[in-house]
Amino acid sequence: MSLASVNENEVDIVIGAFRSDLTSFMEEWRPIFSRFHLIIVKDSGLKEVKIPEGFDARVYTESDIVNVVGPLNAPLFSGYSSRYFGYLVSNKKYIISIDDDCSPAKTKNGDLVDIVAQHINNLKNPATPFFFNTLYDPYQKGSDFVRGYPFSLRSGVPCAISCGLWLNVADYDAPTQALKPDMRNTRYVDAVMTVPLKSMMPMSGVNIAFDRELVGPAMLPALKLVKEGKVRWETMEDIWCGLVVKTVCDHLKIGVKSGIPYVWRNEKGSAVDSLKKEWEGVKLMENVVPFFETLKLSESAVTAEDCVVEIAAAVKERLGSSHAVFAGAAKSMVEWVNIWKLVRSRVST
Repeated sequence: MSLASVNENEVDIVIGAFRSDLTSFMEEWRPIFSRFHLIIVKDSGLKEVKIPEGFDARVYTESDIVNVVGPLNAPLFSGYSSRYFGYLVSNKKYIISIDDDCSPAKTKNGDLVDIVAQHINNLKNPATPFFFNTLYDPYQKGSDFVRGYPFSLRSGVPCAISCGLWLNVADYDAPTQALKPDMRNTRYVDAVMTVPLKSMMPMSGVNIAFDRELVGPAMLPALKLVKEGKVRWETMEDIWCGLVVKTVCDHLKIGVKSGIPYVWRNEKGSAVDSLKKEWEGVKLMENVVPFFETLKLSESAVTAEDCVVEIAAAVKERLGSSHAVFAGAAKSMVEWVNIWKLVRSRVST
């Protein structure tokens, strides 16, 4: 596959740090990451983060987060949501997010997968959300539009999000992992496709890239469980974000791709423990999906910020009375847009 050229000045790599020693992780990724600026956001539960020399890296601590967004908003970026702070402070066009429990994957030929090059290639080539091409992405080398594909749609639209996949521990929810503990993903499918218009999807920040200028304000942390101890729904936060940003992309007529690049996901945690944290969220999602499938935004919503504010209002009106978490999500979405605008105004001055 012929990859689009990558300018290191256009890319930030965001890493949520959940381990105090990232030495082995960073060394594994050195051949790929050493050219680029890294934004490492330390989870609030860590005292320090150790990284090796030779990287252009900025480590953000809990005090840094408080200095940027204030003490009232800082809890938005705890746990897995720490990556969203990296999105907030980045000033690059493209942001790539990778979790610290991932290693570089290898192709069937044993070559190291360059996730930066492949993600940027996905983002720099058009997407085709309005008519599905049965040979996957027609802009990849060796592919083209199939017979019957309308010529009027072959120019495509800008691609805003590239959702990568992973080998080994696949993207299964806690119930599936608990029932099938030995299940592993060993299939490397060298393909990418555009997610069709009006098709909702579960999204993960484990291995993802996006165009900050197109959808940055819609890549948000919002869904939190209102419960004693502030228990969080972990992966449900990403899924909520994915539903929001896909709605935004559909409305703005921009695209989302899924497929390559792959990473290798290392063993992590207990499925039973995850199930305890996720189960309430899993049940609520059955009501959430129909809401997003029927949601229509107004013609006056012409930016990602506009779309998020409209979605928040609809969430408050249609879902807020059914569960407190949705009222909280609507409030957090509006807060996020305000924070985004404030931080962007500081960066631009």
